[in-house]
Amino acid sequence: MRFVPVKTVEQQDIQALHRQRQLLVHQSTAIVNHIRGILSERGIAIAQSPAALHRAIPEVLASDNVELTQFCRGLVVEMLEHLRSVEERIAEADQKIRAFMRSSPLCKKISAIDDVGAVTATAIVAAVGDASKFKNGRHLAAWLGLVPRQHSSGDKYRMSGISKRGDKYLRTLLIHGARSVLRYAAGKVDAQSKWLRELVARRGYNRAAVALANKNARVTQSLLSSDREYVRPGAV
Repeated sequence: MRFVPVKTVEQQDIQALHRQRQLLVHQSTAIVNHIRGILSERGIAIAQSPAALHRAIPEVLASDNVELTQFCRGLVVEMLEHLRSVEERIAEADQKIRAFMRSSPLCKKISAIDDVGAVTATAIVAAVGDASKFKNGRHLAAWLGLVPRQHSSGDKYRMSGISKRGDKYLRTLLIHGARSVLRYAAGKVDAQSKWLRELVARRGYNRAAVALANKNARVTQSLLSSDREYVRPGAV
């Protein structure tokens, strides 16, 4: 088993903030799905994203759809107000996260990695802290569940999908960040973008995203356990 040091009060505070933000995001998603469900029962289809819902609602409420009664419109408006309140609280949490990042040298250091923003950087520093407790980057990647699951017997070695052990929240942040990098890799000529395009061609989009998340977890361990600064692949 891999143990990390006892967290400082500051680390505990930022983790509490992340848990609160995660709860608010879940609430936001649930409200959006609830509104979409009410409208879909009346033949009104809206895309899944909150932005799509906000764009569509004014036109929906102004329509003369006979199935959308005044009572139902009132329910939708109430839920929409609740959604806006939750979104404001998420924005407030994001401001606090950015403030914490500005005051943390470690967060600033790892935020230089392409797919590591304020949310991911602060979550990693709060959860990991002194990464020198991990023997190497692969140990941190394994702790996050970003390495292949093994099924071995005797001299037979079988590898399957990632283990998905450890902190699901951190793993999700790293993979989502990797997906955003992959999205823009097609139009770039740097070494990492070329490697990613080749990896997508060989192994597929999802595996490429996990591979990049694994790589960045290893880079993060190196940065948090030493005085090194991040050097972008291909930089002189």
